[in-house]
Amino acid sequence: MKRNAMNDKPEKPQPPERPAEAESGALIEPSDEAVGRLEGELADIKDRYLRLAAEYDNFKKRSVKERTETWQRAQADLVQGLVDALDDLARFAHVDPAQTDAKTIHDGVDMVERKMWKALDAAGVTRVDQVGVPFDPHVHEAVTTRPADHPAKDHTVGAILQPGYRMGDALIRPARVIVLQWQGGEGRGSGDGE
Repeated sequence: MKRNAMNDKPEKPQPPERPAEAESGALIEPSDEAVGRLEGELADIKDRYLRLAAEYDNFKKRSVKERTETWQRAQADLVQGLVDALDDLARFAHVDPAQTDAKTIHDGVDMVERKMWKALDAAGVTRVDQVGVPFDPHVHEAVTTRPADHPAKDHTVGAILQPGYRMGDALIRPARVIVLQWQGGEGRGSGDGE
């Protein structure tokens, strides 16, 4: 066995001989078997694609339908809680004022309000109606201003003209408020304690 010297280059493997047509740049026609196999694979891929597209379309339609049904059920649950209060309110709207005293009507309206709030509380509705809190444009709508009697009350809610409502984290309606403004020389948080 003969050893190659360090400077001897190893022999390169020779590529297989090509037909004379390939060297001249002519295209080689694939066999009928290869064409048939590739056409079958293409048909399978198209079929899978069409099935997947149909499944996705069905999924979208089903999701929209389920979302709509869920929304309708949620609204129906809320209305169901309010219907009893509405029935009570209708009873009070048709009482004979000559035969009913003001206290009875007042107590009835108070009962209806409690029933409505019970249903709204169950739905996650809360009121935005705190006085003395800092004015927040995300939950308050300033209708007017009023002078504050102390610098610490600058830019705070002085009165609620119309309460606001939230449902969870979503603001349904901002509270319409009167904002207090300090008219003196010092601004809010001056730190002098006066």
